[in-house]
Amino acid sequence: MTNKEIWETALRQSAYDCNCGAEDFLRTDHVVVRSEANENARRYLELPFDCNLVSYGNNIVASVRDDLADVVWNYIRKYPSEHCFETPNMHVLNDELQKRGLRICFMAEYFLPDVELLREQSCKYEMRILKQEDFAELYIPQWGNALCEKRKSLDVLGVGAYDKGELIALAGCSADCDTMYQIGIDVLPEYRRQGIAAALTSRLALEILKLDKVPFYCAAWSNIKSVRNAIKSGFRPAWVEMTAKSEAIVNGMNKEKTE
Repeated sequence: MTNKEIWETALRQSAYDCNCGAEDFLRTDHVVVRSEANENARRYLELPFDCNLVSYGNNIVASVRDDLADVVWNYIRKYPSEHCFETPNMHVLNDELQKRGLRICFMAEYFLPDVELLREQSCKYEMRILKQEDFAELYIPQWGNALCEKRKSLDVLGVGAYDKGELIALAGCSADCDTMYQIGIDVLPEYRRQGIAAALTSRLALEILKLDKVPFYCAAWSNIKSVRNAIKSGFRPAWVEMTAKSEAIVNGMNKEKTE
């Protein structure tokens, strides 16, 4: 698979997710569309969106509910695209959303592999390819990034690192849609900073490509450790997203994290 094919696959998937055309992400002007459910969208998305902004670096595509179209259009045409995803400008949108019972909730950067840089990396520990049936006993907190207990059926492939037979690190991927698998990685604290994360991430990406699927990687842009791992593993920034959710959902998530 070439970088061009990987890029085009991601654009098509974002189009399914946002209810727009793949070419809309390559325009120089912004696009606002009505969000609708789509059977080809990423399986964990709760569609239709209230408000979701996506940029591949050219413009912003906003997928929104009808009553927010004018609000979001006025916002994204007021500021440079990159500033719409950060403070202080972001507060302008959030203030309008709060009047309607919403808040900005998720902000993330997505990475795609560069096949000219992606390669298998060495690891001083034993690495094993894991299948879905191998994950049954691994849905525990230390592997919470590699695997998702709420969506076990999507966890389809992984690579584990073992020290004397004990699992010390795990990269897993979920079949988020028909063409793209998302990678997550966990390394036990005492084994970090040894290159294990990059070794597992890159190996899993290569295994995904063998299945004719596109691996992708997601991180909060403030998660420096995760972003560094993506870069070291042969991934490069591809697109960003910002999603609004109801105040009840945001407050519930904040409550969970403080308890």
